[in-house]
Amino acid sequence: MADGEFGVSVDDIVYSYHGNRNSSKLEVKLNGSMKDKAIDKDRIVLIKWAREGAKQKEWKTVEPILEVNCIQCHGTIPGLPTYSSYEESAEVAKTDMDASVSSIARVSHIHLFCIAYIFIFLGYVFSMSIGMSKVVKSIIITIPFGFLIIDISSWWITSIYPGFTWLIIIGGFGYIMAFSIMWFT
Repeated sequence: MADGEFGVSVDDIVYSYHGNRNSSKLEVKLNGSMKDKAIDKDRIVLIKWAREGAKQKEWKTVEPILEVNCIQCHGTIPGLPTYSSYEESAEVAKTDMDASVSSIARVSHIHLFCIAYIFIFLGYVFSMSIGMSKVVKSIIITIPFGFLIIDISSWWITSIYPGFTWLIIIGGFGYIMAFSIMWFT
């Protein structure tokens, strides 16, 4: 819901990796996945504060709204902004340029290793199936690794150029299809 609508769309992927250069992360979240976490009046105040540059002189008006609607979860879940200070809140209210390098690196690392291990194990089990030539089995076993590389490298490229979003979709779809073929075989 990065684009504020239910379901995964191309805009969701663009906003996740390239950013929504027309608004802040705070605004994107308040119009998307966090829309139901605050009443409309509070959401409007927070969005207006972000759009007007997140000025410190208005912090006394914004802080109680964040405290009531956001801090109860954000203050307890590690890795999320806590909104307990002006500096941290103002950072989230800046224009959404893209996912940070450290964020993409962390998620890339996890995906590369975890999904690769899944395909190694599944490929090993699939290699013992009967009724298929070794060449066909070898090709099917290697396909998801290629799509995994396409998928994850597209995250990095999409953070610079949003047109590569389609490669993320193709990469994810490709290794899901390869997984399905091996699993059902």
